[in-house]
Amino acid sequence: MSGPDQSPATTRELSGLVCLVTGASSGIGRATALELGRRGAEVALLARSKDKLDSAAAAVQEFGRKVLAIPADVSRSQDVKNAVDQVAAHFGKIDVLVNNAGTTRDNLLLRMSEEEWDEVVNTNLKSAYLLSKAVARIFLRQKGGRIINITSVVGLIGNPGQANYAASKGGLIALTFTLAKELSSRGILVNAVAPGFIETPMTVSLPEAARAAALGTIPLARFGKPEEIAQVVAFLAGPGASYINGTVIRVDGGLGI
Repeated sequence: MSGPDQSPATTRELSGLVCLVTGASSGIGRATALELGRRGAEVALLARSKDKLDSAAAAVQEFGRKVLAIPADVSRSQDVKNAVDQVAAHFGKIDVLVNNAGTTRDNLLLRMSEEEWDEVVNTNLKSAYLLSKAVARIFLRQKGGRIINITSVVGLIGNPGQANYAASKGGLIALTFTLAKELSSRGILVNAVAPGFIETPMTVSLPEAARAAALGTIPLARFGKPEEIAQVVAFLAGPGASYINGTVIRVDGGLGI
């Protein structure tokens, strides 16, 4: 992971914005928090691991931004309510919500336990419902805001052994489309980013044979970097995306074309 001293020069295009990022302790979430901070935003970080959250928060602070790190299980409604209340009280507002929290529990359907199904769907999809509902109330009062959902190309094309993950990410795409229709008249834009295979803790743990097979399906013949997703998220949060709504942007190296 690139640190602040290795990143391009800081900018101010997101200055004045308060961004809330879930799953912010590692991988795409951490990279997104750093990119938003680099571009001038104040950032609230949510994840389960306090130690990793504190590390990510310290990295964002190196850009000179205000940061709030809150340990929370975003699949639990009370945790979400408490966290959103804390962020709103601390910063006085929320402008951008990035629903990035995610997990995998891969198994073939006939071997998949109910626990494996529930954990993935609750973390990946229910959390986005809970956060979007809580933050949308704030957006309505402010008459504007952005929701950016981190889904997956698997939610578009499926993947054997990932029925729970594909269903959760496909549901997140449908949620994106629906919320874009429900909320856009109030100045709230809702979009999604669909990564392909990205070098994160989840993909690093794949067996070598699985990694090789995955690479063979990607026209660019490499896995993406978390920073490449973060840059698209930051664009959707900024002024250049003011007429983008209800869209899924694939960032997958051509996977599935």
